[in-house]
Amino acid sequence: MSDVYAEPTTGADPTDPATLARYTTLRLGGAAGRLETAGSAEEIVQKVQEAEARDEPVLILAGGSNVVIGDQGFPGSVVLVRSRGFRVVAGDADTVTVRVEAGEPWDDLVAATVGQGWSGLECLSGIPGSAGATPIQNVGAYGQEVAETITGVQAYDRTHREVVRIEAGDCGFVYRGSIFKYSDRWVVLSVDFRLARSPLSGPVRYAELARALGVEVGDRVPLADARATVLRLRAGKGMVLDGDDPDTWSVGSFFTNPVLEREAYELFRERAADLGEPPSWPGAGDVVKVSAAWLIDKAGFGKGYPGPEGVAISSKHTLALTNHSGTASTSALVALAREIRDGVHDRFGVTLHPEPVLINCTI
Repeated sequence: MSDVYAEPTTGADPTDPATLARYTTLRLGGAAGRLETAGSAEEIVQKVQEAEARDEPVLILAGGSNVVIGDQGFPGSVVLVRSRGFRVVAGDADTVTVRVEAGEPWDDLVAATVGQGWSGLECLSGIPGSAGATPIQNVGAYGQEVAETITGVQAYDRTHREVVRIEAGDCGFVYRGSIFKYSDRWVVLSVDFRLARSPLSGPVRYAELARALGVEVGDRVPLADARATVLRLRAGKGMVLDGDDPDTWSVGSFFTNPVLEREAYELFRERAADLGEPPSWPGAGDVVKVSAAWLIDKAGFGKGYPGPEGVAISSKHTLALTNHSGTASTSALVALAREIRDGVHDRFGVTLHPEPVLINCTI
């Protein structure tokens, strides 16, 4: 596949701090104070340390697929992570553990593991961005999360100025989050994944995927079939990057699915009673996850809903906010996000929260 980076660079490429828009899948973002490229874990650490010595703030940017950068850009050093590759570091008859460099394009890794007959990442096919970003977000889709296969993360600890290994149990994985998210302390350098040696996928957990595969929830299918079906489903929702399709000029899902305590969920059901039973899934403990896409649509923000300057909800999926014109500002996208958030709250009493990391902007 083509590189997932909005505009890939190597250490030899000239970098232009005039705009960060070229390095994000939204094609939005102002100028960087300084732009650096790091092609290895050692260079990532070096660039961060050099910025700290200059007393500059640091932004780590890899695939640019889960970040919204404000029109004012970032005043310090932006380090473009371009480390690549993965290698086997452990294994036995049933499993294999691979160490993946932070800048490795995620879907290239998934394609390679499927090709090797390693099961565990197949339902995460087509997700843009880098491998190093996956533990930060605890990336998940179609019934899989990286927290299920990550055994540890190698990171630079900016507080103690040392490279450390953080075991999976210490990563604080939660729904679309971890200790790495919203923290400047840790810089992910590489990630270890333990995968099963199997030609078959893990049990298919997601009902939509099971229907598309023609199997029952809980069944296993050939890895290649799982990957191909996930890619087809994602492409149909505009969730696979395509330079010719403005519906994909987004950060994917802009809002997370709200997780409600039981009392709040029952109040929400009362407010939504005229619309029938809302889609929901029980969570750990007495909580319920509800569909953000359903909330957005039923609050009056359907596919293609327009915002200022040519930003819009994707015509394929209500969770994706797009820079459809290609010429919009971040402030326009934020205004649309704010309108949707407030509209959903007014209608249902539920607050939506953004999934991407917001840099120098807020809704």
